[in-house]
Amino acid sequence: MTSSGTMGSGTTRSETTRSEKQKMLAGELYRPGDAEIQADQAATKAWLARYNAAAAAPPAERRGLLRERLAAVGDGAVIRPPFFCDFGFNIALGRDVFLNFNCVILDVTPVEIGDGTQIGPAVQIYAADHPREAEPRRQGLEFGRPVRIGRNVWIGGGAVILPGVVVGDDAVIGAGSIVTRDVPPGATVAGNPARPLR
Repeated sequence: MTSSGTMGSGTTRSETTRSEKQKMLAGELYRPGDAEIQADQAATKAWLARYNAAAAAPPAERRGLLRERLAAVGDGAVIRPPFFCDFGFNIALGRDVFLNFNCVILDVTPVEIGDGTQIGPAVQIYAADHPREAEPRRQGLEFGRPVRIGRNVWIGGGAVILPGVVVGDDAVIGAGSIVTRDVPPGATVAGNPARPLR
């Protein structure tokens, strides 16, 4: 290594060493116990305590709180407290999105929810995932896959959306469904695992 901090090939040390948070955001294997990630989660917990304590506040005031932490919050978007998430800064809500009480979003990678989508109580959206092989799990490694939910989607109460799922515009997901694969635009799916209804 030269005295300038380069590795001789023109690559700096900072270019070759990626933080655990950078790996997490890129959907790569990462260590969730990393200090930077833990600090982000602690900040989110403090924000969630404030947000959930504002249950009686007017929607516009709660929307202001959402805009402090979330990546995007469209006009008219509503999340009824209590609400729970990992980070918040990976969540983007379109205009007039509605999430009912007790929704959970594990947003280690982006979770996007399109305009006009309505989400019932206790819906869970998971971008967080775990290796299928035992050894990386033993090492405590995790990763994430983004979830994208289109415009004008209706998700019934208690549904679970698994990592990497894309839900197309105008789709309907029945209450209590476990959505393990993509849902085409305009489709209605229900069950465990969720399947199209004829």
